[in-house]
Amino acid sequence: MTLGLFDTFPNAAPHREALAPGAVVLRGFVNESEENDLRAIESVVAEAPFRRMVTPGGFRMSVAMTNCGQAGWVTDLTGYRYSPTDPETDRPWPRIPALLADLAVRAAAVAGFPGYAPDSCLINCYEPGTRLSLHQDRNERDFSAPIVSVSLGLPATFLFGGATRSDRPRRVPLDHGDVVVWGGPSRLAFHGVLPLDDGHHRLLGRRRVNLTFRRAL
Repeated sequence: MTLGLFDTFPNAAPHREALAPGAVVLRGFVNESEENDLRAIESVVAEAPFRRMVTPGGFRMSVAMTNCGQAGWVTDLTGYRYSPTDPETDRPWPRIPALLADLAVRAAAVAGFPGYAPDSCLINCYEPGTRLSLHQDRNERDFSAPIVSVSLGLPATFLFGGATRSDRPRRVPLDHGDVVVWGGPSRLAFHGVLPLDDGHHRLLGRRRVNLTFRRAL
């Protein structure tokens, strides 16, 4: 049997590592396999290319982003928000590919959040040296659903903090195929990514691609 990139290991549960109440890392949840299965992401990027958005303060983000789903997270000089359309084309964002949506639903269930139904997926593309500063995911309307974050490509150091920015974050190494899920009492935890180290991944080269699923609407 040939496993796709987004198939979990068939005969063993992924290693589950607790981060905080309601927050876990699922090590090796995604299996490294066929390069062709990256087309699920490439199809989104072909329709809504990566771009470096501008923050309300006028700073251009180092991480390139795009979206798929019923709404996409965007930022510009007017603020942070979810938009049903891509501001660059005024067209609806691409649909979340079924392969990706199924991955998020299964990861949430394993992490203790059954019945998950994401309606938005933010896709981040990191290159060596890019980072994501500590922040909360708080633009969603309903905080009862968890965040599901999938790491692909180069390894990264994920920062997972507490309810305030001043809480010292835990440094969590993430490899290709690891999935972080946080919800419940940890839903509004501050989190970020340290500057990406250079390297080469056999599927994604000098890049890390992160899929972050949310229930935005």
